[in-house]
Formats: sequence, C-alpha cells, structure tokens
Amino acid sequence: MYAVIKTGGKQYRVREGDVIRVESLNAEAGDAIEFDQVLMAGEGADVKVGAPLLEGAKVAATVEANGRGQKVTIIKFRRRKNRSKTKQGHRQNFTEVKIGKITA
Repeated sequence: MYAVIKTGGKQYRVREGDVIRVESLNAEAGDAIEFDQVLMAGEGADVKVGAPLLEGAKVAATVEANGRGQKVTIIKFRRRKNRSKTKQGHRQNFTEVKIGKITA
C-alpha cells in the first residue's frame, strides 16, 4: 500500500518502510510523528482519492535524523551590464523520516 502525503508545501509518494527527506520539522531524532494530510492512498484497483484530503487517513512515521543538505549556489548574471554578477548560496535544512503504518 502506498500513500501521497503533503508536508512542507510538497507532496511525497510513500510506502511503509520508506526513508524520505522532508522540509525541516520541529521534532528530535526518535520522535513519532503523524502526517494527517493524506491526498491519496491504496494499491492497484483499490485506490482512494481525497477531495482534496482523505477523511480519517493518517501516515505514522518516526524521525531518523535532522540535518542540512548540500550547498545550493544561486548566480544572477546580466550580460553586457558592466559585469553585473551576484552569487549567493545556502544549505537547506531537512528532516529524515521513516514511514511506518499507513491507515486509510
């Protein structure tokens, strides 16, 4: 069984046992969390689609780790404008979660 969940402004297709990186959550490693914004759940011909969310559907997960991703570099360059160039960068925070039970 798989589910499509929404967290951090993004949507993720998850199965039981998957380890995914989501936007940073306020939880420590080892904490149990629950995603209640489930858009779709099921397997094969037995798929339930919400409008927009499924009522009573939840995905349980545990936090594996918190961290920061690879550095992302942003360059803005305007040609023939007296060498106008701006370079910025940042490292995005993430939370790594392991998907547990999916209830739909």
